[in-house]
Amino acid sequence: MNKKHLAAYAAVAVLFGVMGAVVALYKKPAPVAPTTIASDGQVTNPVTNLYAQSLNDLEGKPQALAQWKGKPLLVNFWATWCGPCVREMPELAHLAEEDGGKRFNVIGIGIDSPTNMSEFAAKMKIAYPLYVGGMGGTELSRGFGNTNGGLPYTVLIGADGQVIKTYLGELKFDELRADLDKLGT
Repeated sequence: MNKKHLAAYAAVAVLFGVMGAVVALYKKPAPVAPTTIASDGQVTNPVTNLYAQSLNDLEGKPQALAQWKGKPLLVNFWATWCGPCVREMPELAHLAEEDGGKRFNVIGIGIDSPTNMSEFAAKMKIAYPLYVGGMGGTELSRGFGNTNGGLPYTVLIGADGQVIKTYLGELKFDELRADLDKLGT
């Protein structure tokens, strides 16, 4: 790849990052998609859709997201090219490590390539589970109200499978910690 193409790709990545930040600052998340009952009696909503997914981990092994049912879950949609995502991840990793899965779990769904995600996770020492969502991850986040596909986008799901709160843009950790404290033990 020549330098002209690389510069063009970098400019597009920066443009998407800036657009995501602008959307995060001026838009409130849309409401979470409602629960629906299909003709076959299947109940669907964004959480059941999330738990129905199997995404590859960073080693390329498929992982059923249903393994996270039954305990509060913080789902962070992110990308390595997203500046606000990169800024919040060290503190998010610290928060996940600090709790150690006692009150809640943290997972990340990357809208990125497996290679970029693996290199980033190793460099930043991200220990919580990361899954490769690709563009399908954007569709998952849209179900939770992220209609414009802005990143980062974080969803707090209760142990009962109900969405407690969504966060568009870089996390405000004081707010997030207060919301997590409301979960109890």
